[in-house]
Amino acid sequence: MQKLDMSLLAGGGLPAGLAPQIDSRRWPEKVIQFGEGNFLRAFVDWMFHRINQAGLFGGRVVVVQPIAAGLADRLNAQDGLYTVLLRGLRDGKPAEEREIVSSISRAINPYADWEGFLRCAENPDLRFAVSNTTEAGIAYDPEDHPEARPPRSFPGKVTVFLYHRFQHFGGAPGRGLVFLPCELIDRNGDNLRAIVLRLAEEWNLGSDFAAWVREENVFANTLVDRVVTGYPRDEIEAITASLGYRDELLDTGELFHLWVIEGPAALAEELPFTKAGLNVVWTNDMTPYRTRKVRILNGAHTGSVPAAFLCGLDTVGEMMDDPVMGKFVRQLIFEEIIPSMAKAGLAKEMLVEFAAAVVERFRNPYIRHYLSSIMLNSASKFKTRCLPSLVEYQALYGRLPERLVFSLAALTAVYRGGKIDGLTMTGRRQKGEFVMQDDRPVLEFFTAAWADFVPGPEGAQRLAQRVLGNTGLWGQDLNAVPGLTAALAAAISRIDNLGINAAAAALVKGGQ
Repeated sequence: MQKLDMSLLAGGGLPAGLAPQIDSRRWPEKVIQFGEGNFLRAFVDWMFHRINQAGLFGGRVVVVQPIAAGLADRLNAQDGLYTVLLRGLRDGKPAEEREIVSSISRAINPYADWEGFLRCAENPDLRFAVSNTTEAGIAYDPEDHPEARPPRSFPGKVTVFLYHRFQHFGGAPGRGLVFLPCELIDRNGDNLRAIVLRLAEEWNLGSDFAAWVREENVFANTLVDRVVTGYPRDEIEAITASLGYRDELLDTGELFHLWVIEGPAALAEELPFTKAGLNVVWTNDMTPYRTRKVRILNGAHTGSVPAAFLCGLDTVGEMMDDPVMGKFVRQLIFEEIIPSMAKAGLAKEMLVEFAAAVVERFRNPYIRHYLSSIMLNSASKFKTRCLPSLVEYQALYGRLPERLVFSLAALTAVYRGGKIDGLTMTGRRQKGEFVMQDDRPVLEFFTAAWADFVPGPEGAQRLAQRVLGNTGLWGQDLNAVPGLTAALAAAISRIDNLGINAAAAALVKGGQ
């Protein structure tokens, strides 16, 4: 069977709608991309492909391999081509999209071709820079230096790249780049810009260069959202047979996608994603959108998973199909999380629409998202994702959100009887033993609190006081939240007396 490359496209005969309809090889490289992994290829490069095929952009992406080991050679062997397979539910029914993405022109390994990497900086057509180098990628490295070929850090590579471009064009206006980092850290563009300017100063690259970085380059903050599952090893034989060719870089993901970009409004015309029907939001303040994602998507995960896991479920799909936990998740989102966001700055219709999409994404039968992986560092996640909803709900309505309180009780129950080994804890649920990972101080705190627990109302009250009073964990003494101590103690008692399954079932009966 023939592999995917340009010769395959030239031969024709592919299933309808799979092959690109417009040949992009004549177009200039307008985008440099740091990272060649699954996410960028099924998200950003897929978007550039879409606007190219719509005749709205006319540019290609040159990919830079960010670490010594990567996919550059394999991308080049396939002429930059790969298949994106998106699957999920659409209006409750299974749906699938397949297409060969042709937006990547070539890939460069700067560890093997440093001069080739620098030559990209001399390209007058280059306008945009995209990156996804993991959350740790946008970080200052005091050991980095400009003479390395290449510098160790991603910001170091960017600084050298920009300095070469600055020198080549003589610091001319209009030759700066628009950076669209996709790393999952808050204010990713601001952080990248700050580190580049710090390195420019420490490396003595001159005040003119620093001014050019500030004035001629845009470092947008972005928020990305799509689950990308990558190469489907368990299904590849069947998918290959249906495609009729071999693709070593086949990339799978969910149908849903969202890219929120905080930057100058004029960029929406330069990057006409929305005109191609893509779910891209241009804004001057991404904070409400980040709050929406953290509170609804992430909050629903963190708020429901401990109870579902203790009930004996293993994946998000199983949780959504379960008659009790599926209802619990919906009640949690629509009756407590969304009402808690009344002052978040987004219209209720936008919150409800996003929440409906979240529920559909959770039910995606093509993605096996394990609850055990979501429970990693659960306590710190609860502080960020769920605690604001709990506290703000109480402040708005003068009563506590029952499911969020139950969620905190279930989270507490996960640590009961745990045995610590380093950063992991062996616990027990109905299906037997399990291992979870968390910060050691968190593991030690909860296991010690349970070691002192005496069953009964007074014991539950003392445990609740102890948990809520851990200011190092929550950043505040939550015993000060009106009624929370008694409510958490009552939830802990119900789980202790009834068991997690019966306690959850009794709770959801009170919802809509």
